Amino acid sequence: MPSQLDALRQYTTVVADTGDFEAMRAHRPTDATTNPSLILKAVQKPAYRPLLDKLLAGHPGAATAELAERLLVAFGLEILGIVPGRVSTEVDARLSFDTQATIERARRLVARYRHAGIDRERILIKIASTWEGIQAARVLQREGIRCNLTLLFSLPQAVACADAGVQLISPFVGRIYDWYKKAAGAQWDEAAHAGAQDPGVQSVARIYNYYKARGIQTEIMGASFRNKSQILALAGCDLLTISPELLGELAAADAPIERRLDPAHAAQAAGDTLPCDEISFRSLLNQDAMATEKLAEGIRVFVADAIKLEALIDAARRPA
Repeated sequence: MPSQLDALRQYTTVVADTGDFEAMRAHRPTDATTNPSLILKAVQKPAYRPLLDKLLAGHPGAATAELAERLLVAFGLEILGIVPGRVSTEVDARLSFDTQATIERARRLVARYRHAGIDRERILIKIASTWEGIQAARVLQREGIRCNLTLLFSLPQAVACADAGVQLISPFVGRIYDWYKKAAGAQWDEAAHAGAQDPGVQSVARIYNYYKARGIQTEIMGASFRNKSQILALAGCDLLTISPELLGELAAADAPIERRLDPAHAAQAAGDTLPCDEISFRSLLNQDAMATEKLAEGIRVFVADAIKLEALIDAARRPA
C-alpha cells in the first residue's frame, strides 16, 4: 500500500519547506521553498557551514547585505541540484512596503541565478503580500520573472494577487490556526476545529474555490502546517509546502486519503467577486484582524531573522 505522502502526490504537487538538503533528498519533493528563518536555521548547522565559508572566501570585500543575498542564492543553487522543479528565494522583508526596491532586488536575484546558469523558469521570487509587494509582482511578472506571494492570510490578498497575474500564492494555514486558537483561549475545542473545520484550512479552501470557479491561473500553494490533518484536509490543492517533520509523518503512514479540493466542485462555494483596487484591498484587509496582525507579525519575524543572518555572517568573517 502506498504511503500517504505518495498518495498525496496523486492530487497535489509536494514541495519541501526547508533549507535542509538531506530532507529534500529523503522525501523527493518537486519544488522547494525557503525563507530567511529557514536559511538562518540551516546555516548554523555544521553540515552547511562550508557554503558560508566558501562564500566569504570568494567575496572578501563584499558588504554584509550582499553576502546575505549571495548566501540565499547559494542555498537555492544547491536545492536546484536536488529538486527537479523550482525554488523560491525571498526578497528581504525590510523591503515589504517599497515597491521599487522590491522590483530591483528581485531582478538582482534572478540575475545572480542566471549568472550561475539557471533559467528563470526554475526560480520563484518570494514577496510579502502587502499592497506594495503585490504591485512589485505585477511589474516583475510582466518581465517574465515569476513570483510567489507569501504571508498571505486572506481572500482580499489572494484576489489582488490574481489581478496582478502572479505565478503562485502561499496562503498560510498554521499561522491562521494559531491566531484563532490563541484568541479563543480556554474556549478552544481542538476536535471541533480539526480537518475541514480548521480555520486555516477553510481559508485556503475559500481561495481555492474562488480561483477555480473563475478560471484564475495563479497557483495556490498551502503553507505553514501545524499537523498532518491540515495537510490531508487540503489534498487536491495545487501545491502544498511541507516541513521535513510532517513529510516524515506522511511517509510513515499508509491510511487511505481522499481528494478534498476539486475544481469540479469549486463553483458551489465560490462566493461573491471581490474588488481589487487599492482602497478596497486596504479596507478589507483592515477589517480582518487576524490577517492584519499575522501579516505584520510575519514581516517582523522575517526582518528579525534577516538581521540575525547578517550578524552571523559578520561574526563568521571576523578573524578568530
